[in-house]
Amino acid sequence: METMETIEDKLHEECGIFGVFGYPEAANLTYLGLYSLQHRGQESSGIVSSDGRELYAEVSMGLVADIFTRERLARLPGGIAIGHNRYSTTGSSQLKNAQPILVDFSQGPLALAHNGNLVNATEIRKRLEAKGSIFRSTMDSEVIVHLIAASREGDLISRVIDAMQQLEGAFSLLIMTKNQLIGIRDPQGFRPLSLGRLGNALILTSETCALDLIEAHFIRDLEPGEILRIDQNGMESFRPFTPRKCSQCVFEFIYFSRPDSDVFGQNVHLVRKALGRNLVHELPVEADIVVPVPDSGVPAALGYAEESGIPFEMGLIRNHYVGRTFIEPQQSIRHFGVKIKLNANKQLLKGKRVLIVDDSIVRGTTSRKIVQMVRRAGAKEVHVRISSPPNTHPCFYGIDTPTHSELIAANCSVEEICQYLTADTLAYLSLDGLTQAIGPSSEDFCLACFNGNYPAVKLLERLELAGEGRRS
Repeated sequence: METMETIEDKLHEECGIFGVFGYPEAANLTYLGLYSLQHRGQESSGIVSSDGRELYAEVSMGLVADIFTRERLARLPGGIAIGHNRYSTTGSSQLKNAQPILVDFSQGPLALAHNGNLVNATEIRKRLEAKGSIFRSTMDSEVIVHLIAASREGDLISRVIDAMQQLEGAFSLLIMTKNQLIGIRDPQGFRPLSLGRLGNALILTSETCALDLIEAHFIRDLEPGEILRIDQNGMESFRPFTPRKCSQCVFEFIYFSRPDSDVFGQNVHLVRKALGRNLVHELPVEADIVVPVPDSGVPAALGYAEESGIPFEMGLIRNHYVGRTFIEPQQSIRHFGVKIKLNANKQLLKGKRVLIVDDSIVRGTTSRKIVQMVRRAGAKEVHVRISSPPNTHPCFYGIDTPTHSELIAANCSVEEICQYLTADTLAYLSLDGLTQAIGPSSEDFCLACFNGNYPAVKLLERLELAGEGRRS
């Protein structure tokens, strides 16, 4: 049976995190923050709050608005809270793997929310299990709380630092106790984490769009390798990691982040428009209209239309009321697939030379169906432009990427992909076009999904042993 997960052939980011310190109704504010970050994960959602005496948790499978009723929010008192939206990349989709994780250890209750992926989690887990640790989930995130609990350091912040220095990979983290909130960004800065203020309250969030919803003021991004502790005495930063080359995830710009967010110091919508503008000059084509694949392809298509002078049209309309858990009722109508989520506007497409703009192609299955849909709507020609380079390598830093064998660009030439899509022409943005759109800071980004140059040396050694490393 086909689900929307298979219909939407896109990469998926692991999760979004949101934390509040010093707001009387911290859980209610966290609910709003998670609502803004729903795009980062739709499998499960949870909030843990503190009233200074106890930690309270409400965690369930499903969407934020469906989980957090008035009754459930009323069970989350206090002025400190953290929240988490999950899309699993490590650990299956079930309640035991939902976050935040809440545990009790020698220093009291502790909750943790993690965005990213630990590439050495299996090794750490085996080491901890050999010493007697018992795990309740299959998440890589759980090893972090075990490392904190097992640390021989004295106070909590020292234990956290000790644990963090044993991790490899991507981790933007929120940790809370009864009276403090800690935000952490890994030393290579793979995932975003921003600091904001609402009155006297302090906010930590994956994206600034969540700050906008609650009318909070953006202060700054946490720096790669920064550990920020917030308590009744204010804020204190720790930078215990050996400096490493910054490797921010470029797909936050290409697809993951909401276009109204400022991520890694730049507005996502404006970067995506710049990607579209750069596409115009790399393989020009005569067309009558530019049509985005909604919603993520819209900014790049706008940039393409403005730069080329070709009119922009919403020739594909998205049904926003179809959830990721949609299951088609009968095997006999599986072929409706993409049409459940997208429909072609025949009056705009008929007889036209159509240029479709999308942000990426993963397996190619959805892109093929879209091209065929546009042809059936009467398009005279169908040209496809992708506002990122070909996805040739899997990601190990918190993106749910198919294996090398499933990535169409890893196994086929652009010409072969074009033939598979049944398009008249196909072009991807070049790596130079991508970095030019990002600007001078492009050296601070991980491009491994395009060139196989994985930033973590230990990971690269593992991949080469497994045959998943650099490929020409």
